[in-house]
Amino acid sequence: MPSASLHDWNLAPRDAIALQRRLADRVEREDRLGEVRRIAGMDIGFEQGGEVTRAAVVVLDWPPGEEGGFTVVEEVVHREPTRMPYVPGLLSFREVPAALGAFSRLAVTPDLVMVDGQGIAHPRRLGVAAHLGLWLDLPTIGVAKSRLCGHHGEPGPERGDWVPLTDGPDDEVIGAVLRSRVKVKPIFVSGGHRVSLATALDWVIRCLGRTKLPEPTRLADRLASRRGGAAGPQA
Repeated sequence: MPSASLHDWNLAPRDAIALQRRLADRVEREDRLGEVRRIAGMDIGFEQGGEVTRAAVVVLDWPPGEEGGFTVVEEVVHREPTRMPYVPGLLSFREVPAALGAFSRLAVTPDLVMVDGQGIAHPRRLGVAAHLGLWLDLPTIGVAKSRLCGHHGEPGPERGDWVPLTDGPDDEVIGAVLRSRVKVKPIFVSGGHRVSLATALDWVIRCLGRTKLPEPTRLADRLASRRGGAAGPQA
């Protein structure tokens, strides 16, 4: 599923930063997605003190069933050695290689991908969801639990209330701070690739269940927490 190689991963931080700036110009911030029948959730974490990167992906049917439950079409957990040490702002260079490994093992292609992480809500507008979207050439959305950059007010108290996340001297809107559950801290939504902010918000809200996270990323996180025991062969 991953597209032809965009770049080498073996880069010094200085070169990776320069590459981020170039790739950010290739990220499409307007909608370019067709009919959505399958949505993937992606969760990426680390094991063995950061030496191993773990990527979990769950593909769900859309729309959900009559009672709101999602049907899992496929799930994969992929592990590989971590390629880059932690450097603030360069997390996608640690995470995306394992994510690509997970997607390469899928038998089905999702129409939309929700990633546990930032989209363009990143200092150089290339968070993990945007970076992954470029590699896969798929519509992606970033759904993060915390803010990486920018500033914002406080969204209203009700589920679905949101305020813009802005950054830079011109207060560029780079995402939204969404109250996804009443009396719970908000989440940070941003377009990744081929998805506008309005559409990203719409899909995240449509995919909310009983918790603060949309079901695709919540189920990917749950799969990852099983340590791959029910996800088939490990890589």
